[in-house]
Parts: sequence; structure tokens; C-alpha cells
Amino acid sequence: MLPAQAAGTGSNTAIAEETVIVYNWSDYIPEGVLEDFTRETGIKVEYLTYKNNEIMYTKLKLLKGRGYDVLIPSTYMVERLRKDGLLQPLNKTLLSNFKQLDPDLLNKLYDPGNEVSVPYLWGSVGLGVNANNPAATNVTSWSDLWHKQWRDKLLLLDDMRSVFHMALSLDGHSTNATAPEEIKQAYERLQKLMPNVHLLGDANPDEPFASGKVDLGLLWNGDAVLAHSKNPAIRYVYPKEGASFWMDSFVIPARASNPENAHKFIDYMLRPEVAVRCVKELGYATPNLTAKSMLDTETRENPTIFPSPERLAKAEFQRDIGDAQDLYMRYWAKLKAGR
Repeated sequence: MLPAQAAGTGSNTAIAEETVIVYNWSDYIPEGVLEDFTRETGIKVEYLTYKNNEIMYTKLKLLKGRGYDVLIPSTYMVERLRKDGLLQPLNKTLLSNFKQLDPDLLNKLYDPGNEVSVPYLWGSVGLGVNANNPAATNVTSWSDLWHKQWRDKLLLLDDMRSVFHMALSLDGHSTNATAPEEIKQAYERLQKLMPNVHLLGDANPDEPFASGKVDLGLLWNGDAVLAHSKNPAIRYVYPKEGASFWMDSFVIPARASNPENAHKFIDYMLRPEVAVRCVKELGYATPNLTAKSMLDTETRENPTIFPSPERLAKAEFQRDIGDAQDLYMRYWAKLKAGR
């Protein structure tokens, strides 16, 4: 942390305001948390948002690890950023709340020993269903989205890995497939789906469901919780082939300007009372065991937020796919351009 100073006239010297620059997903922090952090610490939060991991990665790579102090990438992107040397090791002595985290969600292959990342929230991408539509209530499989009755009626997320997960799982492949022929097969399957897509990449995907604009499509489980709170007919379905699972984590870029403030921000977000606010307002699962014990029974036992141990045991979390990422991105661009 390097406080900047600006010389004034005479004995007046202005000291630059303490800051931390946070680059996060849209709508991914509870209202008031940033202001509360600033009130307590005096550190101003410069808050910027991105739509997906790939946009964030491209910007950070161009800046060579500069420009931001805290990022919140998903599992596979943590691994990619780490391999590219774009992250700095965390100082665990500055993270007093790290001990609150579930050991079962730590020390994963994408970041052994959590050298560069700390889990923030985790969840899945499954099927959003409007129970008021009889046809939608019969949906149990990713394959149901390809039926002609859904022409120009579906919502897809602007989330490349989750969209490809559908096709890969239907073809019997891993969500982390890297073989060109398997990726091509998934692309060709997704080409056939595109005529059914009405919305791709809505900024607030819960709203089209809540308003009745769409009755079926991909949905982050947290958005399903929000949509259900506005429209009780909205349900979240785990497809029989398996949902796409992810975990988003706090990381500090390699050339962050304010690493000490970044650690203070991360440790604040790891507080159990703050983690509880995240679950209640965002609808995603916390890795914080103390926070989970503080939740009301209805929230703690909501399978949309916290899937059963049996379902979780079968989950395949996203991993870095190395050079295959470029092939995925080319096919993804073709799918979006062809709409």
C-alpha cells in the first residue's frame, strides 16, 4: 500500500484518500456492504463490474496484472490467472476470518493450499422453470430445451462454460473437455439450439422469469432464488445429467496498487455476519461454516441454495481448460453472431 501525497502551498499537504479497487460481477455484493466497509475502515471502494470471466481475464491480461486490487473469478479462471502469473500470493496472517471457511471447499486442484484465492460464494447453473406453464413443469433434462415447442422462447446466460456444459454433458463428455472433436460436437449441438433462444445474456436474468417474459432457460441458482421471491411460480431444476457447478473466489492481481487494503476488504467480506447478508440477498451458498449456522432453517435447508450432499458428491466443478479456451471462445462467438 503506497499512500500518495500531493504538495500544497505553504504548510498545507493533501493526502490522497485510501482506496481499494474491486472488479466484480454485476449485482454480486449486497446493498450497503461497500458503504459499511468504508465507514469502518476509511477505505473508499472503487467498484467496477464485468459480465463474465472472459471479459475480466482479457482486461487483466492487457493490463499485465495492474489496474485492480480485488477480483472475483470462478474456479477455472482462478487456475488460468494463476498459471499466467497474474495473481499474487495471499498473506493469510492478514485474513483472520479465513478459519471460518469449510475445509471441504479449500485446497482444490485449481489452487492447492489456497495460495492465491479465498472462496466467496459457490453455486450452480441449472434450469429456470415457470410452474404456471404446464409444458415447462415437465422439463427434467438439458435435452428438453431443444424441443421445437420452445422456439424463440428460451433464455440463455452469457456464460460460455455453462452453455457448453449442457451440450457436453448430453454427449457424455466432461464439462472440462479439451479434445477438439468433443468441443466441435458440443458446438454443433448448440447450433441447433439457437433458434429456440429468445434472450441471450440479459443483465438481470431473474427479471424475465419473474415478469413472465420467459418460462424456461438457464439460470444461476441465486437468480432463481431472487426470481422465486418475486414470482413464487419460478422453480429451479437440477437437470438429470447434472448442473454446472462453480465457485467464485477473491484474488489479488499480481501488480495491485493497494494489496494491504485488498486484504482488509477480503477479510471484511469473510466475516460471518457479512457472509449471511450475501446468502440472504444474493441467493448463493457461502463457504463460511459459521455464517451457515447463523442462517434461518428455511434458508439453510433450501436445496436451490445448498444442494444435497448426494448431488454435490456427483458435481463436477469447472477447471481451467488451457489452450482449448481459445477454441471454445471462437465457437462461442460464432453462436452469438449467428443469432
